[in-house]
Amino acid sequence: MTDTPFIRPDMQAFLDALAAANGPKIADMTLEEARMTYQALHAMSDRPARELAVIKDLTCPGPEGDIPLRLYDPRESREPSPIITFFHGGGFVIGDLETHHALCTEIAALMDMPLIAVDYRRAPEAPFPAAINDCEAATRWIASSPGALGRKATGIITIGDSAGGTATIAVSQLLANNPADVPVVLQVPIFPLASPAEGSVSLEDFADGFILTKAAVEFFDVAYKADRKDARGFPILGDHTSAPPTVLVTASLDPIRDSGRDYAKALADSGANFVFLEMKGVTHSFTNIRGAVPSAQGDLERMIGAMQFMLGTSS
Repeated sequence: MTDTPFIRPDMQAFLDALAAANGPKIADMTLEEARMTYQALHAMSDRPARELAVIKDLTCPGPEGDIPLRLYDPRESREPSPIITFFHGGGFVIGDLETHHALCTEIAALMDMPLIAVDYRRAPEAPFPAAINDCEAATRWIASSPGALGRKATGIITIGDSAGGTATIAVSQLLANNPADVPVVLQVPIFPLASPAEGSVSLEDFADGFILTKAAVEFFDVAYKADRKDARGFPILGDHTSAPPTVLVTASLDPIRDSGRDYAKALADSGANFVFLEMKGVTHSFTNIRGAVPSAQGDLERMIGAMQFMLGTSS
């Protein structure tokens, strides 16, 4: 790293606390330990979940059995509206509905829209492309406004962080090629892995000490086994001319930051309609550490403002 990067004081304090704890590295954990540690990190570091009128677990049919979902809505009932479809992060390996519960309540509340979180199959038990197949199937089901939802979709907003950001782009591309019952009206990939991270400047500059590590990126890659020639694994390979309106979010201290920047360039080169926000002085996963890093709440609210702007609903 040629220059010392800018790190916000509250972000630095959290990184110092994690370093002092000196916990085991993800590659040295069992799979179950890695999953429990990820859930514990978010539970310890995020703001409390909001109370909403509706928080309800459901399922939908998937390619290999039912897919668990969780419906969030700040209103008991509502008129037809876009429905947010959320794909959680965790490298396609360690995340689930619980790791992102607080974040989902926050997004649903701030957007005042129904949000459905998708609990897709995870690697290594179900490697690529199982997660993407589940995310696509769930999104198509939501778009069909099934009676189980009690809500009619006028459009779909795909959103997710990290691995979920990758899924966000992949599902939008799949639905552009083969439309669902209603269109994707906005996609919001948050620090996604759109192109392979290896060899990037950011992967080396932020290899250790910034929450997501180079070793963890490699751990997830080995477990998930994404095909490097398949756009479902690396959406940079897909067609960007048909991308829906997009809010793309990266973090300046993220080892996979440059992958998100690659996707921003692809969108710009294709003439896509998008907003690109790189949050300065924060790391990967800033959306889930808003309790420990209070300034990250402002980043999330800026992202929400960009979403409202792109939907034409900002006040």
